[in-house]
Amino acid sequence: MKLIKDQTMDQERALYNLKNSEVRNCIFAGESDGESVLKESRNILVNHSFFALRYPLWHAHKYEIKDSEFAEQTRAAIWYAKNGKISSTKFNGVKLLRECRTVGIDDCTIVSAEFGWKCQDVTIFDSNLVAEYCLFESKNIEIHNLHFTGKYSFQYTKNVIITNSELDTKDAFWHSKNVTVKDSIVKGEYLGWFSDGLTLINCTISGTQPLCYCKNLKLVNCTMEDCDLAFEYSDVEAELKGSIVSIKNPKSGLIVVDKVGQIIHDDPVMPCKGKVKIRK
Repeated sequence: MKLIKDQTMDQERALYNLKNSEVRNCIFAGESDGESVLKESRNILVNHSFFALRYPLWHAHKYEIKDSEFAEQTRAAIWYAKNGKISSTKFNGVKLLRECRTVGIDDCTIVSAEFGWKCQDVTIFDSNLVAEYCLFESKNIEIHNLHFTGKYSFQYTKNVIITNSELDTKDAFWHSKNVTVKDSIVKGEYLGWFSDGLTLINCTISGTQPLCYCKNLKLVNCTMEDCDLAFEYSDVEAELKGSIVSIKNPKSGLIVVDKVGQIIHDDPVMPCKGKVKIRK
């Protein structure tokens, strides 16, 4: 591979259509404030480099990024890219990853308000992520050991597996399909509304009004802390440990729990035949 190292560049499209190359110890920043420095690159490795310019890696194919940093100025850093690997890298620019395919993220720290929209075939391992809207309308996602903080996460996602993670979020998994969360902590409000095929296994869940208007909802060996008005108008099969504050108008299915503060059946707008069973 061609080696480009120890350079500083700030011009427009500085390395446009770069092919079969390693970029090492380079800085992309400066007064010219040029955009798209590595646009349309093919088969490249970016190693120990720093970016502070907009749109650096649009339309990249077969790219790898290691031990690098993308500053706040690198808004929309990676769009329309395919077949990427990103490891041990920090991102601080808004709108990271948009309409990308096949990208693996490992040991990264990411702060990006609109992260990962309309992407597919994404893996995220051993990372920290802060995002207001996370992976909106994305599909085929595998996540392991993620510490996530945000608000409207995983909305309209499809085919998602999350394990050993901590999600501090609200309005998570709205309208999602075929999502499984295992061995994780899920904190927030209004979890999983309008989801279809959401499964939570060995999870600790907290927050008000979770899991309403759900189809094919399943909980296995989960704990629900400070959860009230849960399961309204949902089709649910749940085995819960401990106590729950209140359950309201489950549409169908069976909820098994050690203790429930209140079971509410009041003025439903549809037939609600869900059952609640208290363990003895």
